[in-house]
Amino acid sequence: MNIEEKAVLITGGTSGIGLAAAKLFIQKGAYVMLTGRSNEKAQAALQTLGHSNMVRFIQGNVARPDECRQIVEATYREFGRIDTLINSAGIYFEKAIESMNEVDFDQIMDINIKGTYFMCKYASKYIKKSPYGAIINVSSDAGINGNYLCSAYCASKGAVTVFTKALALELAPYNVRVNCICPGDIDTPLTQGQFQNESTKAEDIKIMSALYPLGRIGRASEAAEVIYFLASEKASFVTGAAWLVDGGITAC
Repeated sequence: MNIEEKAVLITGGTSGIGLAAAKLFIQKGAYVMLTGRSNEKAQAALQTLGHSNMVRFIQGNVARPDECRQIVEATYREFGRIDTLINSAGIYFEKAIESMNEVDFDQIMDINIKGTYFMCKYASKYIKKSPYGAIINVSSDAGINGNYLCSAYCASKGAVTVFTKALALELAPYNVRVNCICPGDIDTPLTQGQFQNESTKAEDIKIMSALYPLGRIGRASEAAEVIYFLASEKASFVTGAAWLVDGGITAC
């Protein structure tokens, strides 16, 4: 799939879908730069990956555009190229619109869409140089359909979905493909954070799983496989697409 020795930059790469994607790309022979806010989580992720010669980490907060620039430039200095950008950094919490304050709203928007936008801005000039240039943004089923009590999150992910389509048109003349995946509930720390009561967690997951036609929530590795496909030459005629990885929930 022409991934060997390519340079892949993954935001939110220290856990969840980002970490699963990093593991898969490294297995396929790619060099990977992880970025995230927590150095402690990064060390745990690097230990999990166990390929010190194939993976690097740079600490940064994508909510800050200047740090997006620094992350991109550090990646280019390290590898001498950037072939693929995966924007997996994201935040989620539920709150009724009457209870939403500006601080919480800004946090969701800054990480989910502002971070995605500025990572693409700074990385695109390097990705244009690659014959295999690809950007994959992690949106959500909430970026396709509205969900209850998370209007701000839906707004941020809806923005990611449409931004992906717009950027695909902008970068198509440079043979850079831009796509996004729209996962449903995936068994990641972000989803697990919704189940704060340990005594009822198993039952809560069972209730959530029953909402899905496939009868379960997803695995991070399943989302990573779709990301890998979209980054590969197997998807050479795919751009501007929003790939649902949601167990059929948006078909209901």
